[in-house]
Amino acid sequence: MTEPSLRSDLQLARELADMADSISSERFRANDLLVTMKPDMTHVTDADKAVEAAIRGGLADSRPTDGILGEEFGVEAGTGSGVKREWIIDPIDGTANYVRGVPVWATLISLAIDDVPVVGVVSAPALGQRWWAARGHGAWTSEKVSVSETRERRIFVSGVTELADASLTYNSLKGWDEHGRLSSLVTLSREVWRTRAYGDMWSYMMVAEGLVDIAGEFDLQPYDMAALIPIVEEAGGAFTSATGSPGPWHGSALATNGVLHDAVLEVLARD
Repeated sequence: MTEPSLRSDLQLARELADMADSISSERFRANDLLVTMKPDMTHVTDADKAVEAAIRGGLADSRPTDGILGEEFGVEAGTGSGVKREWIIDPIDGTANYVRGVPVWATLISLAIDDVPVVGVVSAPALGQRWWAARGHGAWTSEKVSVSETRERRIFVSGVTELADASLTYNSLKGWDEHGRLSSLVTLSREVWRTRAYGDMWSYMMVAEGLVDIAGEFDLQPYDMAALIPIVEEAGGAFTSATGSPGPWHGSALATNGVLHDAVLEVLARD
């Protein structure tokens, strides 16, 4: 049996995102939303679990031999031979926002082949926007322009070449402080033009769209990052850990427009 093409994998991921959006949107701001705390003291809702269960069900039907890594239900090893194919799922990235009724949250769906993310979908229905990419097929977004019309367009990172002209988003001061890197962030903030904390997946999608130039944070899991990587890279940007290691496996993220990446890494390494 031949391996599916990345184009068909991407189409499947977008279909799974449609299903996820219908579940998460219905439960968003619901009066009876069930919220509990996990052992790591992060929120989980009935919507998180329902979305991941639905995606896993869709993958069981369409890609039954592929592996799955999800935030809520852990690892399910693949049974296929040859290359390692693993779907990486964050059913609701930004659950704390979801719980509070803040619209900055999204479902993240990625396919990693031999541990390299090659397909990514980030779907944010409360923002009316979705982003997607597959290796070699460019990065794209769709956004509602009216009640009945959605527009698709290809996206690219910015052309900013100097840190002094760059816009930085850093998610939270607390995250940098807890990892002993707050002084690094402060140093970087002095080098750039503007700083804001847009947070969660939105920061990285804004890098991919060329709206900001640098995004970074700590205390991350692979499912927080895997879907972001193909989108940022296919838009022309760079995505590594905060120390320059590739992939979503190192607990931190740094995304830039590519041109600025080495300069940002140099600044972060000073402290």
